[in-house]
Amino acid sequence: MQAETVPDYEMFVGGAWVSSHSGRRYPVFNPATGRVLGRVPKGDPEDARAAVDSAKRAFEDPSWREIDPSKRGRLLYKVAQSLRERLADLAKLETLNNGKPLGQAKGDVAMAARHFEYFAGLADKIQGSTIPVPGKRLDYTVKEPLGVTAHVVPWNYPLVMAARSMAPALAAGNTVVGKPASFTPLTLLKLAELCKEAGIPDGVVNVVTGGGDEVGGSLISHPDVKLTALTGSVETGTKVMGLAAENLSRVILELGGKNPNIVFADADAGKAAAAVLNGIFTNAGQMCWAGSRLLVEEEVKDALLQRLVEGANSMRLGEGLRPETTMGPLVADSQRRRVAEYVESGIEEGARVAAGGAAPEDDGLRSGYFYRPTILDGVTRDMKVHREEIFGPVLAVTAFKGEDDAVQKANDSKYGLWAGVWTDDLRRAHNVAGKLESGIVTVNEEPVTFPQTPFGGFKSSGNSSEQGMDAVHSYVRVKNVSVNLA
Repeated sequence: MQAETVPDYEMFVGGAWVSSHSGRRYPVFNPATGRVLGRVPKGDPEDARAAVDSAKRAFEDPSWREIDPSKRGRLLYKVAQSLRERLADLAKLETLNNGKPLGQAKGDVAMAARHFEYFAGLADKIQGSTIPVPGKRLDYTVKEPLGVTAHVVPWNYPLVMAARSMAPALAAGNTVVGKPASFTPLTLLKLAELCKEAGIPDGVVNVVTGGGDEVGGSLISHPDVKLTALTGSVETGTKVMGLAAENLSRVILELGGKNPNIVFADADAGKAAAAVLNGIFTNAGQMCWAGSRLLVEEEVKDALLQRLVEGANSMRLGEGLRPETTMGPLVADSQRRRVAEYVESGIEEGARVAAGGAAPEDDGLRSGYFYRPTILDGVTRDMKVHREEIFGPVLAVTAFKGEDDAVQKANDSKYGLWAGVWTDDLRRAHNVAGKLESGIVTVNEEPVTFPQTPFGGFKSSGNSSEQGMDAVHSYVRVKNVSVNLA
């Protein structure tokens, strides 16, 4: 039997496909089957420097630096159109490389297009101001692009997270170097190709594949990189801040979460249960804003838990391309082992497995990195599964008594990204939302966001907001000009 051929991919630098200077490659896998999807260059510091040099030349070139902002916006809109036109192919590629169900991947591609559409419209609206000062003077501010920006993209939402940070950077007139996660580089490489096809000048968008230390570290510490946008873990964020500090460059960090869904007794139980299930099991729980903690009022806990267990047990695991699949695999076997270790620690510390709690034993799933949707009941604040981000399909359930107890338990975390509130009492909804230490709060809704709404957390969940008008401000510097008219 003839061996199956595996495609080789290249990095995208200076508007061209290039191999690593080292000549090394590494495989990327389909997490649903464990099979190799392709091989990509294993970049090194020299590759990172070459990409930054390319981006710096493009930033200084008048074809990008002096372009009419409205034309820059039209170029970004063309990228959005290309994403929509190729939604089916890009979603399939995302599913194959990440493992998520195809419907979720389609939503990701559409969201990536919306980011480019939104920031395309802002490109010619980045305005300064005039400031009244003493004497005969005209004083005004100008908002200028920073220069080269680096974008370290996570593996859980490879395409949409790249679009979320790269679109505002480009709208403001910067040039970018993207560094995809080693597990999931394929759709970001495709995005770079679409940018070139849309007419964005060579060197404005670059993508370098490889490891975090060799490529990511070299990008962040490069003196010509003026900002790094990272979505990742707290540990990685801390390292990034240290590297960026060497050059006093800016850092946008969107980090982890241990997010509470707070369900009061007067909430619509059916809607709350459906949202809780989606909030923790979408993308196999591999989300920074996953609703991984369920805080439920004591008198309705058992009834709600029964609904959740039935829902978790009815979920269909499988390859993301199969229409019946409702939850795909974890991204890698190492991630599955991490989830299993957390569940084991929860059991050892006294939690009860209400659903799941193990990898599936089905013959059709053994070759992939699957883990059953899991619910742990009786979780207390001293347990690891209550305190630490698992980043997998594990829901930790804790009861509360009254509004004050709910808020105290919700805020009992080093994280503060997202929180959900479920109640039919409008007064309580606003009161609790105001007390929660979270950058995002939704009421009677599962985690939801839009390109025009800020996305960012408090405490260890990050240091800024992405999306919306505020995101553009991170990618510009403000210059003050004072003209003596006397």
